[in-house]
Amino acid sequence: MFANVTRSVRSWAGLWRARPMLVKDGALAGVLTVLAFVPTLSAISAELGDLPRRPSDALAVVLALAQSAPLVIRSRWPAACLAVIGTAFALHQALGYTSTFGSIGLYLAVYASGAHQVRFRRGLAAVSTAGYVVLVVVLHNLGSPNQVPDFLAFYLALAVIWMAGVGMRRWRAEEAERRRLSADVARAAERARIARELHDVVTHHVTAMVVQADAAQFVVGTAPDRAGVGLAAISDTGRRALTELRHLLGVLEATGESSPADRTPTLGRIGDLVEQARMSGQPVEFAEHGEQRPQDVDVELAAYRVVQEALTNAMKYATGRRTTVTVHHHPDRIALEVSNDGPPETGPAETAPVVPSGGRGLEGLRQRLRMLDGELIAAGRADGGFSVRALIPSRSEA
Repeated sequence: MFANVTRSVRSWAGLWRARPMLVKDGALAGVLTVLAFVPTLSAISAELGDLPRRPSDALAVVLALAQSAPLVIRSRWPAACLAVIGTAFALHQALGYTSTFGSIGLYLAVYASGAHQVRFRRGLAAVSTAGYVVLVVVLHNLGSPNQVPDFLAFYLALAVIWMAGVGMRRWRAEEAERRRLSADVARAAERARIARELHDVVTHHVTAMVVQADAAQFVVGTAPDRAGVGLAAISDTGRRALTELRHLLGVLEATGESSPADRTPTLGRIGDLVEQARMSGQPVEFAEHGEQRPQDVDVELAAYRVVQEALTNAMKYATGRRTTVTVHHHPDRIALEVSNDGPPETGPAETAPVVPSGGRGLEGLRQRLRMLDGELIAAGRADGGFSVRALIPSRSEA
């Protein structure tokens, strides 16, 4: 029961916050106007003159309305709202009419001028102060029993309310700036993530296709069967690239959704990467140790991308050299290592495919693993080869 009431209150609060400011101000003005004519609330009022009371008449009603109804424009035209309510309050006090709850509108108008007035704030403050001084002089000449400390205390109370509104305006501006900066950071992070995904997908598959095409080119005249196998490998690689690009583009669409069958690449597809590299002519050995457990999709994707990038670099810069891929499944982490042998000490020079490199692959992997509290180490080996090692903390799929 209590939970239902709480949800209902939150729902109504959310609907109220979503309303336009004019509607909120109108509701406030309407409530205050109605309460201004409730006799029992007249003791709660903004009182300054303490002059002898005179009977209420039509002018008293007009002045009471003028101290509450203008609040409907307090957010849109705060200076005009303060001018009308301040003038009505001054006349009401100078004429000695009976106190009314509607005089609270003066406090609300002062707060609104501090919170919503954007231009000429100092000028508005100066004019308001001058008007207050004139009112004090008039009340004193009319025989008000209040002394200078009383008038000063009332003015300081108004100043505190004004400063509260100024503080609220500054807080809203800072909050809006924080939201803008957060949105900018989120957009930059998303662009970086998309760039990493595009790099990983496009670079790997295009590199494999270039290597396969170069290999087929050399044997097309002497070994047509091997050239046919190479062309089939290029076709298969292209289809893989299109599948991953379609998935990525589906995620980028505003309404794009991916089914579990064609979701982000996982640990179980590392073998496909190895097989694809072998079809490109790269001698790759694959070993997997430990029991593979279901992991969070980000962990599995990171592991897949590490192997993908390392094999791409091996095909670029270590064509034809023995490459090993090792995966260790530990209870608390996944350890990956992809290494390739150095160049032979003797023998003909190797001909590597001419594939341009943007130099962002390993750095993108480091950023990806850093977000998962993982670690990536890429360094040369003593024999002239290269090794990429990654440690990724385990995360359950739940």
